[in-house]
Amino acid sequence: MGTINLSRNTRLLILGGTGQAAALAGAALARFGGGLRVTSSLAGRTSRPAALAGDVRVGGFGGAAGLAKYLADEGVHMVIDATHPFAAAISAHAREACDALDVPRLTLARPAWRKQPGDRWIEVDDAAGAARALAGRGRAFVTIGIKDLEPFAGRPCLVRLIEPPVEPLPHQIITGRGPFTVAAEKQLFIEQRIEVLVTKASGGAATRAKITAARALGLAVIMIRRPPQEPGPRLRDIPAALDWIEGKLTTKTPRHQAG
Repeated sequence: MGTINLSRNTRLLILGGTGQAAALAGAALARFGGGLRVTSSLAGRTSRPAALAGDVRVGGFGGAAGLAKYLADEGVHMVIDATHPFAAAISAHAREACDALDVPRLTLARPAWRKQPGDRWIEVDDAAGAARALAGRGRAFVTIGIKDLEPFAGRPCLVRLIEPPVEPLPHQIITGRGPFTVAAEKQLFIEQRIEVLVTKASGGAATRAKITAARALGLAVIMIRRPPQEPGPRLRDIPAALDWIEGKLTTKTPRHQAG
């Protein structure tokens, strides 16, 4: 489909911080041209985020009320929530703010991993449950982010983070940013004598290799379930999200821009 010439400066806010969100920003600008102003919002948890197409803002909004004020002040026409599946707070704030202002909102949800033959998953509800499930299982490879590590204090863990922690942690730390390969993950597990993987049910392709590597090596995987997802329209791929944007270009003006 060719570029659409928009009659006015239409604003799209992408709640991002994921590879899928970054790809969406570039694809939206490529498809709709300069008439669509795309802003990607990042939480600011990493000091060196990847380059993004369009405008970028970094930092929180101050809850649902702060996000609603931002949408009104900036004249945002539509919002796509492409955050991490475990970013429950910002997703809830987006629903509340968009509902209050009648701003169209879409969730771009990365597909969940599906259990395959040979997988040895132990599913738990949270990090504390994952730490309890480690009892007697030996050295763990933990890939759940820095915010949820407290329950693992005192346990033999190798922890992978996107960047080094500001404060020392009571674990062996390695850093890396996906995508990873199955071969590299298998080599890491073998060299580090990993006996169990602890991860979140994040889904997507960038970090799926560790799941495949664990299956190949016969390792147990302690999998933290996704939190409940916000209601509303939900799509899984970028082309469908672009079609959703196009469909909103001819719909009614959001309440905060009417009159």
